[in-house]
Amino acid sequence: MTTTGEPNPLSPSVGWNVVHLFCKLGGHQRADAGRLLEAISAAEKSDHQVVAASILGHKADFCLLGLGPDLRALRELQTAVQLSGFTVADSYVSLTEVSEYAAGVPEEMKRARLYPVLPPAGLPAFCFYPMSKRRAPGAENWYSLDYDDRLKLMYGHGKVGREFRGRVLQLVTGSTGVDDHEWGVTLFGARPDDLKDCVYTMRFDEASALYGEFGRFYSGFVAPADEVLALAGAGGE
Repeated sequence: MTTTGEPNPLSPSVGWNVVHLFCKLGGHQRADAGRLLEAISAAEKSDHQVVAASILGHKADFCLLGLGPDLRALRELQTAVQLSGFTVADSYVSLTEVSEYAAGVPEEMKRARLYPVLPPAGLPAFCFYPMSKRRAPGAENWYSLDYDDRLKLMYGHGKVGREFRGRVLQLVTGSTGVDDHEWGVTLFGARPDDLKDCVYTMRFDEASALYGEFGRFYSGFVAPADEVLALAGAGGE
């Protein structure tokens, strides 16, 4: 405990905690956008980032992507969503990381992966999906491959992704032992079809074609939180 009686921050040894909250207007309760905006502002003042994205389709009305050093602060943000009259329809918990295949990249690249500054300017299109590497018995098993073989495949995978530099920024966060899949993938694009082209192209890469398993996709666009909540039909008090 701290001298003020407040719990110490619950932080990873390296990198940040990450939570994606996919939200809907909750039942018959009036949603209080003002209360939620205050909670977002409080999280940002405590050195956490909150990215708001308007989501298209029936799965959610909007997403709040929260990331920062203290797991408790992200839990407080989640509680504020619910107390403001919204429902968390889906979520994903993960951690920023530098993968074992990127150990040799320059320090500034490692830092950008562990402590990203979001959202990226000029890339408003938004997409999120979780994924894992296949390990089913009798099929392609990523974890039965030698490290050198996995490294070669991931190098090729990264080379394909770099073709979209400037059009797409990718945030890959680790979730093994934290959520249902092994990674969460958040994409920010200049245009919606940049995201589609990137995901489509990378699926032909061997690391994805043979070993990739994908979860549910969410897509939309990044905007200021007040605009995102207004588009969801939420008014302030």
